[in-house]
Amino acid sequence: MPTLDLAASSPDITRAICDIPSVSDDETTLADAIHEVMLAQPHLQVYRDGDTIVARTDLGRAHRVAIAGHIDTVPINDNLPTRDIEIDGEPFIWGRGTVDMKSGLAVQLKLAVELTDPRVDITWLWYDHEEVDADLNGLTRLARTRPDLFAADFAILGEPSLAGVEGGCNGNLRAIVRTTGVRSHSARSWIGENAIHGAGAVLQRLTNYRAAEVNVDGLDYREGLNAVRISGGIAGNVIPDLCEVEVNYRFAPHINGADAEAHVRSVFEGFEVEVTDLAEGARPGLDAPLAQDFVAAVGSEPRPKYGWTDVARFSAMGVPAVNYGPGDPHLAHHDEERVPVAQIESVERGLRAWLTQR
Repeated sequence: MPTLDLAASSPDITRAICDIPSVSDDETTLADAIHEVMLAQPHLQVYRDGDTIVARTDLGRAHRVAIAGHIDTVPINDNLPTRDIEIDGEPFIWGRGTVDMKSGLAVQLKLAVELTDPRVDITWLWYDHEEVDADLNGLTRLARTRPDLFAADFAILGEPSLAGVEGGCNGNLRAIVRTTGVRSHSARSWIGENAIHGAGAVLQRLTNYRAAEVNVDGLDYREGLNAVRISGGIAGNVIPDLCEVEVNYRFAPHINGADAEAHVRSVFEGFEVEVTDLAEGARPGLDAPLAQDFVAAVGSEPRPKYGWTDVARFSAMGVPAVNYGPGDPHLAHHDEERVPVAQIESVERGLRAWLTQR
């Protein structure tokens, strides 16, 4: 089993943990390494659930902060081991997981070991299966078995945010919009009714749709409703009787999932609509006193998080949460995934300063 040296620099820890492959369903080696080093820390209480590791201080502080990050990545595509590169004179670490989100994880692991006397009690949560179905997510599992471990006054998720604070997140809905017809031989197409042709009306509604930009607690969230997949057809000589258009609605956190579903159904009124996935968004969480204190300490102008992240899980449990981590979200899952070393160091400085100031 690899051994983690958490006395190393955050960039060096980033290289080390990225070079331990941990594609979803294969996180155990990295989880074992994290678990081993945390068990050796006398100031931490450690709990493990599968490949999710929780480490907590219990210092009797007036407030508790949850700081979380996932340990899995999307599949590797010839982008490990990591390597150091330079772009316009700026050093980067290139490789799978550098952005999403092992550089943020490296900062958290280092600070968990070094901050033995923080200003607040901290619950560190490092979890598995973030990159796959929600029901496999380590936080989903932990919320069922140990909801008490989520108790906090404020939460920080280390998702890539360009080393700035991104509040809350958009919600995410996927649905299948179906058109039906009547099968016939394509040589006698007038006998049938072509379901694929019928999908043109669905696509036209998407073309005409104008996504909203919604201000929620001072942040402007951009919505989106888009076709992401279309399927239909039986054989090269058969008029198809079914066509399915999968649509994805990214909705601002001023509405809940039920409202989002009602909106999608109204857009496609007259068609069969089946919702296949729905994740609530999260409001920015920036009105909490600890959140305001955090933003002031790290010196970041808050921005909205357009993609869905696990801040929504904390928000659903009554814990205001923000995203704060190194890396450009546009490069998450990209084959040229890379993180600026300066952003790793910036996030470490920001978290360390806020967690130790008196």
